[in-house]
Amino acid sequence: MPIKKSAKKALKQNRTKRVFNLRRLKKMRESIKSTKKLIKEGKKEEAIKILPKVYKAIDKAAKRGVIKKNTASRKKSRLTKAIGRK
Repeated sequence: MPIKKSAKKALKQNRTKRVFNLRRLKKMRESIKSTKKLIKEGKKEEAIKILPKVYKAIDKAAKRGVIKKNTASRKKSRLTKAIGRK
């Protein structure tokens, strides 16, 4: 456990940020999974409709440093390719 006051504060901040980061990561993963499920079921129109929300979740995760920028680009690219949209 931290001893100094600044180290205690840093630990508290890290725990708080972790909660937010995990929430963003979970939301991103769930939205990707739901899109992939729709694609697998052949409901491409519905998948296209929720695609902007998925992009938003991925971009927010990348913006906050939960995932890297290129990882976000790769995920978006592969989703779009899976839908078959140009």
